[in-house]
This record gives sequence, C-alpha cells and structure tokens, in this order.
Amino acid sequence: MKTPRMVLAALVACAALTACGSQDGDDRTGTPSPSEGSPVTSTPSSGPAQPGDPTAVPPTAPPSTALPPTALPPTKRPPAGPSVPPGPGATTITGTVQAGVEPNCLLVDGYQLIGGPRDVLTVGARVTVTGQPKPDMMTTCQQGTPFVVESARRS
Repeated sequence: MKTPRMVLAALVACAALTACGSQDGDDRTGTPSPSEGSPVTSTPSSGPAQPGDPTAVPPTAPPSTALPPTALPPTKRPPAGPSVPPGPGATTITGTVQAGVEPNCLLVDGYQLIGGPRDVLTVGARVTVTGQPKPDMMTTCQQGTPFVVESARRS
C-alpha cells in the first residue's frame, strides 16, 4: 500500500515540474525570441559601407585619452564635535581610547564605541564622545557596554 502512494507522489511531482518548466505553453524549440539573443550570421565587411546598407555598422570613434576633469581642491573639515545639541537621552563621556580584545573594537571608560569618526577615535587619543548607551545591543567585541557615538572630538 505504501509503494503505490510513493509512485503516485513521484508522478505528481514530475508532472508539476514539467508544467512549471514551460508555463507559457511553448517548448522553446522554435526560433529564439528577441530577449534570448540570436547567433550572428553575417560577418563584417572590410570595405566601406554603402549609404543604404542596413547591415552597415556605423564607425566608432577611438577611445578618448583625455583626462577627466580635476576634482575640486580638498576643503578644510570643520572640527569634529557636536554641530547640533545631542538628542534626548544622550550621554557624554570623556576618556582615553583603548583597543579592545577583538580587532577594530574601541573602548572608553568601559563603553564600547559603535560608529563615530575613526580619524578622531584612535587608540591612545583623549576624546569627548556624545551618544547613547545601548546595553541590549549585540556585538562581536565581547567587552564593554555598547555606546552608539553621535559625535566625537579630541579633548
């Protein structure tokens, strides 16, 4: 009794897969559609193209060797620090940045710094950081309370 049910289930699965394989009803053995691409059947001629020749390929310009326009000169960055007042619930901590036990993990006073300008937050720098502690946030640094940095400046 179990064998006929297995055979029936296999036949139904094969029929369903076959039906899904050709949903629009054609078997794709005819001519390819424009979206499928077709093989090139003509070869380009080496002579000049005739003005009324529909198979003529328009001449192409050689690749440009001109340099792209230069970028604007670098501008001086404003000093890192809060440009707007910190949001509600923000905390400010000041201390020396220490390296964590995992790569790219930075700590200040028991807080793991998440985000912030890495040019300001370097190991050994004394900084003032404003942001929000997120004790429920999961990280790979395995130490410190996660602290999402909103702004940072050297102090």
